[in-house]
Amino acid sequence: MEEKTLHMIGNAHLDPVWLWQWQEGFQETKATFRSALDRLKEYDDFVFTSSSAVMYEWVENNHPEMFEEIKERIQEGRWQICGGWWLQPDCNIPSGESFVRQGLYGQHYFNEKFGVTAKTGYNVDSFGHAGMLPQILKKSGMDHYVFMRPGPHEKGLPGRLFWWESDDGSRVMTFQIPFEYTTWGKDLEKHVHRCAQEIKEPVNDLMSFYGVGNHGGGPTIENIESIKNLNASDDTPNLVFSSPDQFFNKIKGEDPELPVVHHDLQNHAKGCYSVHSPVKKWNREAENLLGAAEKFSVIAKNVAGQPYPSDYGKAWKDVLFNQFHDILAGTSIEQAYEDARNMHGEAMTIGDRGLNYAVQSLAWAIDIEQEEGMTPVVVFNPHSWDVKTSIELEYTRLKEDQFLTDEKGNEIPVQVVQSQATAKGRNRISFIADIPSMGYRVYKIRSNKERVETLAIKADDYSLENDRYRLEINPKTGFISSLYDKEEQFELFAGEAARPVVIKDESDTWSHDVIRYADVVGEFKPVSIKRVEHGPVKSVVRVISEYGRSHFVQDFTMYKDLDHVDVKVSVDWREKFRTLKLKFPVNVTHRRATYEIPYGHAVRETNGEEQPGQSWIDVSGTIKETGGRYGLSIANDAKYSYDVDGNEMNITVLRSPIYAHHDPLVPEPDGYYSFIDHGIQHFQYTLLPHVDSWEQAGTVKHAYELNQRPTALLETYHQGELPQVNSFIKVDKENVVVSAMKKAEDNGDTIVRFYETNKQETEVTITLPALDRKFTTSIGACEIKTFRVPEDSSGPVVETNMLEWEE
Repeated sequence: MEEKTLHMIGNAHLDPVWLWQWQEGFQETKATFRSALDRLKEYDDFVFTSSSAVMYEWVENNHPEMFEEIKERIQEGRWQICGGWWLQPDCNIPSGESFVRQGLYGQHYFNEKFGVTAKTGYNVDSFGHAGMLPQILKKSGMDHYVFMRPGPHEKGLPGRLFWWESDDGSRVMTFQIPFEYTTWGKDLEKHVHRCAQEIKEPVNDLMSFYGVGNHGGGPTIENIESIKNLNASDDTPNLVFSSPDQFFNKIKGEDPELPVVHHDLQNHAKGCYSVHSPVKKWNREAENLLGAAEKFSVIAKNVAGQPYPSDYGKAWKDVLFNQFHDILAGTSIEQAYEDARNMHGEAMTIGDRGLNYAVQSLAWAIDIEQEEGMTPVVVFNPHSWDVKTSIELEYTRLKEDQFLTDEKGNEIPVQVVQSQATAKGRNRISFIADIPSMGYRVYKIRSNKERVETLAIKADDYSLENDRYRLEINPKTGFISSLYDKEEQFELFAGEAARPVVIKDESDTWSHDVIRYADVVGEFKPVSIKRVEHGPVKSVVRVISEYGRSHFVQDFTMYKDLDHVDVKVSVDWREKFRTLKLKFPVNVTHRRATYEIPYGHAVRETNGEEQPGQSWIDVSGTIKETGGRYGLSIANDAKYSYDVDGNEMNITVLRSPIYAHHDPLVPEPDGYYSFIDHGIQHFQYTLLPHVDSWEQAGTVKHAYELNQRPTALLETYHQGELPQVNSFIKVDKENVVVSAMKKAEDNGDTIVRFYETNKQETEVTITLPALDRKFTTSIGACEIKTFRVPEDSSGPVVETNMLEWEE
């Protein structure tokens, strides 16, 4: 029998932010790297493994002499680069595109500075791992993956080593670290012996991680001497100083038959996905703003000659840093979120500026005729499909003789709603816009004619009704008592819905060992229910409720011409050790619960367990009385934690534990603590009832429309080369979404990324009129594809990996 081998992985898990701010993490990075370099000098066979490009950039900028030393050790092969991402993020909350950017900026940095790219993905402390990551890793140059959480008590896996497969069929060889990724003792005997017990057929090798960590440190002299002494003992396996790449390469050379795991790797620390609402909302806003800005900056560069901003990479790196698993998960100290706020602010300022330059340059190039008393409004759609959506913008006071038309002169219903300014002289106008795919349309506010009176929907203080749906509010509870589909003659809810429910939750910040939040201690009670807007575009019923010292406001909006219900929420939260959920019992049987995950979706059990998700969830099933198919999708713009309990869909709105409280430490009964999520927050969700499935309902696109909103701006008349309605991209398949369009990292080429949403292989043609290009490709079920469109129009459009390199 082949000798058993433990690959000893010398590392220093270093959280750049956690119980400290990034400035302390910055200093500790230098101290840890200095220690590792010293060990490499002292021991010729010692190997050090490290990830996270941002830490190398810190050293490069702050200690160039050390950086040169590190470069020499990397070239020597004894300092091993793994985890080709900007840093080790939370692996559920970032968008699919954010994960792509982790690899893009991380691998480009490692390649540019050291001439290497990481072959092993490395997220040893992240709290769960979304099921589409194998494809993203594979297409970012990484064939292997190392993780630790969830542990064996949280997720049953067939072994420490397996193939992890995503829905498109991509596989990475994946290793689960036994016990811990760091060690604190000087003598590693106990750690080595328990790791040795984990060696199982069909492989005789295992990785054992050692070195002081969390706040850095790395392998100590005592650690290394302990390994050498243990290696001389007969009762331990062969111990070799090694690296993850060396381990995986040996296993692949032996080609054992390994089990295949085809699902998310969940769950650890379920509370991380609902705690600290602000950082999660900033993340969603920044991702969507930068995505829209890049798309229109590409178009503006090619159509209007507007220079493409050079600082989008900086903005993305700010966002990626804040996706670190202890920042985005909400588990760091309070002061760390002031840093995160500032960093997100920098990113969003860059995005706002770039988007504004792009759309302003395009709008100025539109040929708009002069007409007395006319104000043009240009609305831009950032999506690769036509969008019909609600638009609001601030305007000088709309007069009685002013009305709205499209570019052809057709009158469009317009409604005056409450301005964001309380001073006189301003209005906010609302209308429904039809905007072509990744394009724009010019609307015109005209004068000297009375507006055509358009009938509003039926609405009073307790009900809203358009041609398709009737929504009713219970005046005693403030909850939705009915949402009736008049066309299908079906009552959507099995009980009262949109119920804000308060749950006792004395768990720590992470909610260690918590499976579900179910100990209901109360509900909000209404203090005001009132119709606050009513007109030809929409009507709004506002419900203001109270619980304890907290307030909860829901504005239920129904449109005359849109078949969904928008709900704007404002929460003023003052409770301690409580969780707040919104509940929606859906009136279907044979239920199937689907959650959006990064660049994909996952079907999960309806057992009430807390689960991470992205911007939408769906419950679909059959109508008991007729057997017909029906469902409800709920999209939102800020939340990431849900559960489905039988027929009840639940959004976890917030949790209020103490900042950075970790079991088993117990707070002092009379101690003074700062509680997370106290104060005011705002978010929006949308109810999208549908016949048949979420795929047929277009849920993916609807969630994008909620999160990445159109841009509307007031213009003036001027001559130009562009028409008053235009589209810059066309996709001929409904199940293919263009998720990113940007300038290439290395030149002026354009990168276009798109993915299949419905688990249905297809052939798709993408037309780019702004670039005078058109190409057709096949795309597999749930596949993500990236193409490079050369700046030189004579060059062919070519497929690349996510690093923008041809394979």
